[in-house]
Order: sequence, then structure tokens, then C-alpha cells
Amino acid sequence: MRTLVFAGALAAAALAATPAGAKPAVHTATVIVDKLAFGAIPANLRVGDSILWVNRDIFRHSATAKGHFDVDLPAGAHRKMLLTKAGTFPFTCRYHPGMKGVLKVSR
Repeated sequence: MRTLVFAGALAAAALAATPAGAKPAVHTATVIVDKLAFGAIPANLRVGDSILWVNRDIFRHSATAKGHFDVDLPAGAHRKMLLTKAGTFPFTCRYHPGMKGVLKVSR
């Protein structure tokens, strides 16, 4: 019971310490690539967040949005990408053009 009370007190203190109008915390979202498909694309992405691309497939893949980003993912690899620009970014795998997704990034 003490643990719950202590955790609640910590959460309340953290909220009290956050100034009104402060920007949301930066986070890292993960996209899993497996079985020739991109997994769920995270929602609520913001400039300053990161995407961790994880290739669990036996094939080499990429996440490529021409003119914006090109993440190469050899089989079993992972790469982290910082989101630096707001917008809607359709992307494909340059090795498997049927693999598609869209990143929506807000300010």
C-alpha cells in the first residue's frame, strides 16, 4: 500500500512541477518491419520525436520518403530517426514497392 501512495505522490509532484503551456515530452516511437510489411505507424508524432525502425524480417528493407528520409534496414537491423519537420510523409520500401506507410508529424 505504501508503494501506491508514494507513486501517487511522485506523479502529483511531477504534474505540479510542469509549467502550464509546456511542450509535451519528446518520445521515441517504434515501427516494426516484419513479413514484408510495416507494422502500426504511431499516431501523435511531433517534431523532436524519434522513430525506431526495427527490421525483424529476413529481407533487407528501407523506409524511404523521397526528399525527406531514407532509412536502410538490413535484415535484423534497427535504426533511429529524428523527426525534424512537420508534415505528412508517404513512404515505401525501395526494395519492395508494395510496402507503404504514412508518417504524420505535427509541431
